[in-house]
Amino acid sequence: MTNESIQLTNLDPRIIQFQNNIREKYSAANQTALKGQIVITGSSTVEIFPIEKLQTKLHLKHKIYNRGIRATTTADELNHMNTLIFDLQPSILFLQIGANDMGFNLSEKTMMQNYDQIMTQVASKLPDTQVYIMAYYPINTVADFNTADDPHPNIAQHRTNAMTRAANIKVKALAAKHNFDFIDLNAGLADTDGNLKKELTFDGLHPLPAGYDIIFNNMSPYLK
Repeated sequence: MTNESIQLTNLDPRIIQFQNNIREKYSAANQTALKGQIVITGSSTVEIFPIEKLQTKLHLKHKIYNRGIRATTTADELNHMNTLIFDLQPSILFLQIGANDMGFNLSEKTMMQNYDQIMTQVASKLPDTQVYIMAYYPINTVADFNTADDPHPNIAQHRTNAMTRAANIKVKALAAKHNFDFIDLNAGLADTDGNLKKELTFDGLHPLPAGYDIIFNNMSPYLK
């Protein structure tokens, strides 16, 4: 276990319990889920993505399974890849992980090493899977949001859009190293200053349904 994983035991107990519960839920669901379908995995921006509902808008030949979990870091993803990816043996995989590494001010070096290991394992165990590495979404730390009930309200204090853009460049290079496709689904999300549009987010970090509609529309060519 990395030092970053140890530090994250300081998360709000509600989040830790939720993570454990949802992993158990996913593990059980994987037993009867169809293999060879589409999987999207990552942290909270994936977890709350209503993609399993939105897929009904398209006539897809594959079913989409969402395996996102809030507050997940690259280290967490590495520790639970069977439940989040391999048990389902996806034919198409969408991956967006690392935003919490930045949000919790964890080591960028370790974040990229972990992401590299994640991609290495995916390439080794799923050689025939089409893998899409998703760019991080823009955020908004300038508008006012009511986050009084947020169990980790300071998660954005270490993040900036400049940091996000820099991380996207490095993740894109990692994707190329593993012959994976890096895709940017962010068109239409940012305002003229590069911030996530206030009307598309409830806290500056996570999109509202209107934001996910935009993301899903941008994603739809990769789902067919």
